[in-house]
Amino acid sequence: MSELDPGRCWIPFAAYYFMDGFSNAVCYAAAFMWPAFHTGNVIQMAIAIGRLFYDPSFQLADKQAAVSLVAFVIGASFIRIGDRMGSSTRAWMCLGTILQALCTMAAALCAWKCGELLPATRADPGWSNILAFAAIGFISASLGLQAIMAMRVKSPFGTTILVTTFWCDLAGDSKLFTLRNPARDRRVVALFALFLGGFLTGSIIDKIGAAGTLGVGTMIRVFMAVGWLFAPAKPTQDIETVEVVRREGAGKS
Repeated sequence: MSELDPGRCWIPFAAYYFMDGFSNAVCYAAAFMWPAFHTGNVIQMAIAIGRLFYDPSFQLADKQAAVSLVAFVIGASFIRIGDRMGSSTRAWMCLGTILQALCTMAAALCAWKCGELLPATRADPGWSNILAFAAIGFISASLGLQAIMAMRVKSPFGTTILVTTFWCDLAGDSKLFTLRNPARDRRVVALFALFLGGFLTGSIIDKIGAAGTLGVGTMIRVFMAVGWLFAPAKPTQDIETVEVVRREGAGKS
């Protein structure tokens, strides 16, 4: 399979941002936590561990954050498969997205079997049993793999899960209102896709539940995987240059 040209893969990476918004919205609606916001989860773990000096129990939110963080790292570790196949090839991006779809499908099954309804208020968070924790874990793993795949392919869209820097870049862009500004356009597309994913979840989750919503997410990821097979590839000359550099590097080592 040919290598991708990440600079021209606007639609696939925008779809990744869409699924970031979609998946995070499911977890927030069910448990009021973010499976891809691990700055917050690490700080939450620090607070929980510090609280052990006078309160030996972990709260439900702390347990959910811990599961999410560990599962995210495990999901990201599957990039080793891509490193063997070629992390910027169409074949790996397709296979990796299928793995994300399988994780989303597993989360849907766990959410279906856990038997917990969506909470009405933040005072009564849901997803507290073992199957619900597994659903959080599978969602987090899918996002962990998604993030590292985008990083390995050196996408100008970044990790496809972090947008805080995008807001900073937009605010500090001296050419923000210039007509032709590809960097600004990428950030705007990513932010809009993220919003759209959360919007779709919010519009259907109360009707079909978390399990049904994750089922929709599974189908979307499958379509995304197929889409990678048709993503723009690097020109042949660029690929040959990369191969020469690799061989020279191997010879020196």
